[in-house]
Amino acid sequence: MQINVGSVDRIVRIVLGLILLSLPLWLDSPWRWLGLIGIMPLITGLAGRCPGYRLLGLSTCPIQKKNPE
Repeated sequence: MQINVGSVDRIVRIVLGLILLSLPLWLDSPWRWLGLIGIMPLITGLAGRCPGYRLLGLSTCPIQKKNPE
């Protein structure tokens, strides 16, 4: 699978993932475990690949120009 997540999108995903993963440490309610949803944006941000974007045919990664040979 090709990289389809751009640099700004990656940073936002990583920060959002870390914030969501910290919820179980800060909240004291049964809903705190929903913070584990943060695993997905963190993984997709670190890997630079998003299966959802691929299914929808989207990409936030800038188009790479091919060198003519």
